[in-house]
Amino acid sequence: MAIRARWALAGAGGCVMLIAATWVAAFHIGVVRSANLTTYVGFIELHQHGVVRALAEHFVSLCDPHRYFFWAPVVVVIALVRGRPRVALAVAAILLGANLTTEALKQVLPEPRFAGLLDGWLPVPATEWPSGHSTAAMSAVLGLLLASPGRLRPYIAALGAAFAVAVGYSLVSIGSHFPADVFAGYLVAATWTLVAVAGLSAAERRWPSGTTVDRLSLRAALAPQAAVVVAGVALLALVVLTRPHDALAYAEGHKQLMVVAAAIATLGVAVSTGVMLSLGPLAGRATAARDTGPAATAAPRRHWRPG
Repeated sequence: MAIRARWALAGAGGCVMLIAATWVAAFHIGVVRSANLTTYVGFIELHQHGVVRALAEHFVSLCDPHRYFFWAPVVVVIALVRGRPRVALAVAAILLGANLTTEALKQVLPEPRFAGLLDGWLPVPATEWPSGHSTAAMSAVLGLLLASPGRLRPYIAALGAAFAVAVGYSLVSIGSHFPADVFAGYLVAATWTLVAVAGLSAAERRWPSGTTVDRLSLRAALAPQAAVVVAGVALLALVVLTRPHDALAYAEGHKQLMVVAAAIATLGVAVSTGVMLSLGPLAGRATAARDTGPAATAAPRRHWRPG
């Protein structure tokens, strides 16, 4: 098996272990269960603000089934238009497999949450782990990473992570899911994507398609992600500057929420960036010199990534 395929499968295995750890922590570890509930309540308080409510409902609606089934297949079409039938098949497998897996887990692992803490009131149904909307958002983003040209992937990874994180925040703020549901949804999408990457790599090794590779430096690959993180920090700073008393009072009273919100954003960025980097080699200085210098006497070993 190709080295890249083995690494991708190892990453998928790691995601499966994280999914299991998330389930155990969310349902069976008291400290985590308490933090999950506290963060949930804090996010709902944000939903009382008109702008937050409008944005949250909009982002969630984009991943509602009746809308998602119309725009998500466009990702498959992009791969077909680019002449990548294998990638199109892999993207279709990601979109279907990830979302069906999430729905299956909801039915196989239903568990009531916080009935004892909230006088019998269940804010979220027992069959809502993992989050279907989070899975849908992240699987579409990761599928688009596979289907797009290599030079565009850093931008798609950055903007896609921002979209998936916005959907995750929105789901918790409107009271549809707990933070742990969002974590698991991202990880299910990542698992299916890494399995697809392994399959594509193994297939290319056995049946080469002759596709070319767009090499990027590590700086070029990570710059858009850094820009998105900076933009997020700047937006938060703007909120603090415009309403310093309210913002600081809220942060002081919701320290766990701040930590969990940062963790959701970190996981979203890590998943999209990790998948982007798994799709092909980066160009170092030596590679750039070789590509721009005189032709070598022996052809360099060809590396592949889907796209």
